[in-house]
Amino acid sequence: MLMELLNKNPVFACLDQEELKSVAKSANRHKYQKGEWIAHHGQDWPFLFLIESGTVQALKESPEGRSLLVVELEKGEIFWGLSFFIENAPMPVALVAKQNTNLFLWSLDYLKPIILRNGEMSWELTQLMILKMQYASEILNEFAFQPTTGRLARLLLEHFEDAVGDYVSRDMTLDEMAARIGSTREMVCRHLYHFADQGVIQINRTELKITNQTFLEGLAGKGKQ
Repeated sequence: MLMELLNKNPVFACLDQEELKSVAKSANRHKYQKGEWIAHHGQDWPFLFLIESGTVQALKESPEGRSLLVVELEKGEIFWGLSFFIENAPMPVALVAKQNTNLFLWSLDYLKPIILRNGEMSWELTQLMILKMQYASEILNEFAFQPTTGRLARLLLEHFEDAVGDYVSRDMTLDEMAARIGSTREMVCRHLYHFADQGVIQINRTELKITNQTFLEGLAGKGKQ
């Protein structure tokens, strides 16, 4: 299983098979239960991991206790602690298992010599870092220029796309929705019921239906230009 995942990941796939086997043998496999913390904000965590199964969430937390879901990582993806590249640098986010999750971890001390002597691996890792920087920039732009109602409208359209004209199960809690848009559960609840009062959605304790997709698209900035 691990060799298959390594061969599919661009960062590792450029290594020859003998070195890849050595990397696989050196991996430390860790199991995390749903909701278990993998790394805490501010922690010195010099590791790189690859997801065998499950989902890892990167959360940014404010001093007031608000959480922002920065990214969700799925099977086959890799991620790293900041101190994997910068000595003693604290984690800018916390990492938590969204569901039961298995990870393969490598330490900086083990992977650094391999990265330094494999230029293509360094290049692939650099490209991945740039892609994540671009993604972070998009998040910053959204929070800087789009109000909470617009972010919530976008979340409804993207996560509950099957709810247009038909009821679907509400598979996200208010806290989870708040974490995705950088708000609070109280604010999310208020906006949801405001949308309901306007006839934009229909909502109950377990289900949700979008009745005015065009209105939400306008708030989310997805209308015709």
